[in-house]
Amino acid sequence: MQDSVELYCEAIGNPIPEIQWWFEGNDPNETYAQLWDGARQDRVKINATYNLHSTSTISIANLTGDDSGMYECRASNDPDRNHLSKSPKVKWIRSQANVFVIERPEIAAGYFEGAGKVILSCNISGSHPTITGHKWIHKEKILDEDSSPDASTSYTIEGKREEHSGIYECVFEANPQMKGEVNISVPPQVTAYKKSEHGNEGDTGVLTCKNPSFPAVTTWSWHKSGQRLDNASGRYIIKSSGNKTELRILKLDIEQDTGDYFCNATNSLGSGDATVSLRVRSRLAALWPFLGIVAEVLVLVTIIFIYEKRRKPDEVPDDDDGGSAPLKSNATNHKDKNVRQRNAN
Repeated sequence: MQDSVELYCEAIGNPIPEIQWWFEGNDPNETYAQLWDGARQDRVKINATYNLHSTSTISIANLTGDDSGMYECRASNDPDRNHLSKSPKVKWIRSQANVFVIERPEIAAGYFEGAGKVILSCNISGSHPTITGHKWIHKEKILDEDSSPDASTSYTIEGKREEHSGIYECVFEANPQMKGEVNISVPPQVTAYKKSEHGNEGDTGVLTCKNPSFPAVTTWSWHKSGQRLDNASGRYIIKSSGNKTELRILKLDIEQDTGDYFCNATNSLGSGDATVSLRVRSRLAALWPFLGIVAEVLVLVTIIFIYEKRRKPDEVPDDDDGGSAPLKSNATNHKDKNVRQRNAN
């Protein structure tokens, strides 16, 4: 895109003066000619307002060498200022601005790939201003810069071009600054946000694919079992914008919706796709771990209860128990001893 220029003029008077724009080129034989809105193949735009005082702006887009010259703003409020035979009593008040358009040198930009590298290059041909350095920019980030005065510059990227597609800008630091572009374009390099998705029966499933490569995708599509999915069925909602697409599946069904889904992207260089596997679970699936724990507890309680019921009760001791015999014998001995003592007396 070429440069543009804008000039501004303001005039104060009573009555409010009219403003006109005139131009004189650098050709010695060229004279002043009035400029109108839409001149030079609609590259000239003039906007004027007349409220309390006069203001006017002239802008020229896509400048060329023929646009170099003297631009003159003229203002007058004389009633005869535009009369074809009468000269105005009050001369036009004039203000001038000289515009120099410097032809941009041709910048040859390109790249080549080999040995696992991508080498970008920019070269200036023909005459050019003094160069004081270079920059390489990608996505508004400066990748490399130097202070070399050379008319060429290069930048090396490690890896394949499919991994580094996009618009790279080479900048030649000069007055004025000069820029070129290297476009690394590839077919869509589609990836799934998640290769495997899970959803519960009756819920809404969401599958997402994206394309990080350049140029942007022009057409997205979704397929399952060889059939293209669309919004017409009422069960699918597909939203695609630029380098991203999203498939929403309403009221998931275990039998119908489980399986592999394919997202396909197309741009000017070709197409690419990715696979997303969807698994639909029963609504009771989340309860299985809890039910398993409850079952284990019930089994354990049942085993303990059965074990306690089958244990033999402890036997109750009676008078003939052999364990009490020594106590009886001891009591008898004491009685006999007392009897003997009394007999001895």
